[in-house]
Amino acid sequence: MDSTAANGQSLKKLLTAVYALQALSFLFPVAFIVGVVLDYVKRGEATDAWLASHFRWQIRTFWFAVVWSLVGGLTTGIGIGLLILFATAVWLIYRITRGWLNLSDGKAV
Repeated sequence: MDSTAANGQSLKKLLTAVYALQALSFLFPVAFIVGVVLDYVKRGEATDAWLASHFRWQIRTFWFAVVWSLVGGLTTGIGIGLLILFATAVWLIYRITRGWLNLSDGKAV
């Protein structure tokens, strides 16, 4: 196995771990932060476009989830916040599932 293929396999394992951390964030929110830090540290090593797409997907998933969670939290007092938080959770499950399945199939997101 050449170094490029080995690097690709290593990044695929890392991306799998980050999807797992994102899933764990429902129980341990700090896992979400650990995952995005790993993404930012390692994304420059992705030479294949399909791997780079997963780094971008995971980073965007993090930031959009943070923004919508803040909006939901701030609007909980007026009633719509719980709906926003629920929709954010469903959207987050979709993003994790779709990304993880595409990664395991060797496809870009």
